[in-house]
Amino acid sequence: MNLVTKIIDKTVAPITDDLEGWEKIDGNPTMTTWIEYTSPDESMITGCWAATPGTYRATYASWEFIHLIEGEVIITQDGEEPVTLNPGDAFMVEAGFTGTWEIIKPVFKHFAIKLK
Repeated sequence: MNLVTKIIDKTVAPITDDLEGWEKIDGNPTMTTWIEYTSPDESMITGCWAATPGTYRATYASWEFIHLIEGEVIITQDGEEPVTLNPGDAFMVEAGFTGTWEIIKPVFKHFAIKLK
C-alpha cells in the first residue's frame, strides 16, 4: 500500500453544498470541497476547497490546518481582531472557533482536518 497521497486530484467528485456549520451572511458566496484523502481510522481528512466572494459565519467542531493557495480572506473570531490572509499563508483554526470568513478575492486552499 502506498503511504503517499498526492493532493489536488480533480477526478474526485466535488461537494458543492455549503458545509455544516457555515452560513451565508453577506453576498452570495459559493463553496466547492474536494475530500481527497480519509485516513484509515477516519480521524483525518485532507483535500482542497474553493469559495467565491462574500461572507460566511462559521463554527468549527474540528481542528483545521490550511494553506491558502489563491485569494484573500479576512477571518474574524468573535470578540477578536480580524486576521487577513493571502496566497502562501499557512494557518490553523482550532475546534471551537466561531466567527466570520469574509472572502475578498476567490479562494483556493489545501486543508487537513482532524476529526477525532
